[in-house]
Amino acid sequence: MRALLSFIVSTASFGSSLLAGVAAAAEPFNSSPQVDDPIHTPAELVESMHSAFGYNHCRAVHAKGVIFQGEFTPDSHAKEITKAPHLQGPSSKVTVRFSDFSGVPTIPDNDPMANPRGIAIRFELPGGASTDLVAHSFNGFPVSNTDDLRELMLAIAASGPCVATPTALDRFLEFHQTARAFLTAQKTPASFATISYFGVGSFKFINAKGEGHYVRYQVVPDAGEHLLTDEEREKQSANYLMDEIKARVAAAPIGFALYAQVAEHGDRINDPSIAWPDNRKRVLLGRLEIKKLTANTAEEDGTLVFNPSNVPTGIETADMLSSFYSKAFRLSAKEERDVASVAGN
Repeated sequence: MRALLSFIVSTASFGSSLLAGVAAAAEPFNSSPQVDDPIHTPAELVESMHSAFGYNHCRAVHAKGVIFQGEFTPDSHAKEITKAPHLQGPSSKVTVRFSDFSGVPTIPDNDPMANPRGIAIRFELPGGASTDLVAHSFNGFPVSNTDDLRELMLAIAASGPCVATPTALDRFLEFHQTARAFLTAQKTPASFATISYFGVGSFKFINAKGEGHYVRYQVVPDAGEHLLTDEEREKQSANYLMDEIKARVAAAPIGFALYAQVAEHGDRINDPSIAWPDNRKRVLLGRLEIKKLTANTAEEDGTLVFNPSNVPTGIETADMLSSFYSKAFRLSAKEERDVASVAGN
């Protein structure tokens, strides 16, 4: 498996210079985003992920992770763009899971295919409800829709160092330049606490006046970004990120600022593969403080399923990715629980 993952990175690197100077054509701002109906089901997407990463009886992606508890304090500016309860005040408790990419639960933290890193946040709401936020350390997504994501996973599964070229992955990347960038332009962090994370998908924020804004989340570390070169990465241990973040939080709480990047005319709302320009307005939603490690048992990790479409009043999903991905996450988690139940018997 590791040989295949290394092959993917080296193959994707070939011809990456073609991306230089390529800009996506702008679409008119769409106040009511249209979405395409996917041909394939969430179950078929999960199956394709298993084909790519192996049947490891765990999450189909971001299988290796670590869980913490903390607190979120909203900023006063948040209520200007949304009436969501956790963004009005007071503070709320949060559960946070950092993770490596891929569906391999034993993937080394210093493996190139452990990128992008993930952060998932569950906010506790009054009355026992909750809302979730899912983000990763890449500003964008490899493809624009879930059918193409399935094709990418199948192309990875069908390729490898022993497969004649051009491989299925070669052919896929030839026509999907954003996927090539996703595989070649990743950053490797020195810590989960020293890299920025970007929300997967777009959301519509609605404030108390009924005004709507399309946004994407950004989670920015208080410690700033500290990254590793390829040479530095190769020298790290297989669990360097997991060990480092546990020690860091044990010494002192770590913080992140949560922002909403606000779309403008010409930004693509329903295409997660296209990042919005950096000069777009950002509204500070609040501050996240991570305070302590949880028990991190296999049962806790297996039952903790983050749902991007689990949104409260004042927030709506604005593209198909969130709801489709949520179904895939739930299916993947159910598979993991079913296997654990059988093993326990």
